[in-house]
Amino acid sequence: MESLLSFSFDSVNKISNAKSIPTIDLNADLGEYPNTNLDEQIMPFISSCNIACGGHIGDEGSVRKTIRLAKKHHVAIGAHPSYPDKENFGRQILQLPSDELANSIKQQITLVSSICEEEKVPMHHVKPHGALYNQIAYDKELIKTIHGVLRDFSSVYWMGLAGSYTQEVARSNGFPFVAEAFADRRYESDGTLRSRSEADAVLQGSDVMTQVEELVVNQRVWCGEWIPIQAQSICLHGDTKGAVTLAKQIRLHLENKGIQIAPVQSY
Repeated sequence: MESLLSFSFDSVNKISNAKSIPTIDLNADLGEYPNTNLDEQIMPFISSCNIACGGHIGDEGSVRKTIRLAKKHHVAIGAHPSYPDKENFGRQILQLPSDELANSIKQQITLVSSICEEEKVPMHHVKPHGALYNQIAYDKELIKTIHGVLRDFSSVYWMGLAGSYTQEVARSNGFPFVAEAFADRRYESDGTLRSRSEADAVLQGSDVMTQVEELVVNQRVWCGEWIPIQAQSICLHGDTKGAVTLAKQIRLHLENKGIQIAPVQSY
């Protein structure tokens, strides 16, 4: 699972007839482990979700089931497209012709959007998964391909790595963008995520809570030195040990600080 929990820290969001307050969007990558009850366990603690839609895993049945679960819990819905690579769970770069990749990504997003329409709920955002997410943070040719697909879904948010080329392209082309950071992944000094091939790439336990605190309160992350990150969204992966417990703890911790949890600009 490429990501499970994310939050946005958006001090400019406002509630109708109320003062501006910090807000957090807690979101999860769901529909990825069909033989577990992870989705049911995590859904009460989040406010948006990204649904696997056939690239790395998932099909019409799993997408519909997850959308209905999100609808029940009033959780905003996003598509989570990937390289079409179930064998490697979308975590390896594929060398595909741009039109072939574009068609696959469009089909995946359309699966989510069409079922949302049938279930009478809006599709809120699109967040690429795995290797696709990481690669478009710097690959100018690939991002042209993704940008072309997303023109057909321009009314939804585009979620990507905070401070990356993805963010620059999205915002310069008028796409509403959600800048994301990660609770449980170590960073490199250029603001990219440390490769999963490195033994220390994934944080555990109390280190996750410490990183969340720094990202929310001080808008920075430690990678041998402090680097600034202005994130609207933070991600906790579902395959991180104790992810459900961490999700609950993060939500309670942030709520105790007076931070509202809601989808980005949903009010």
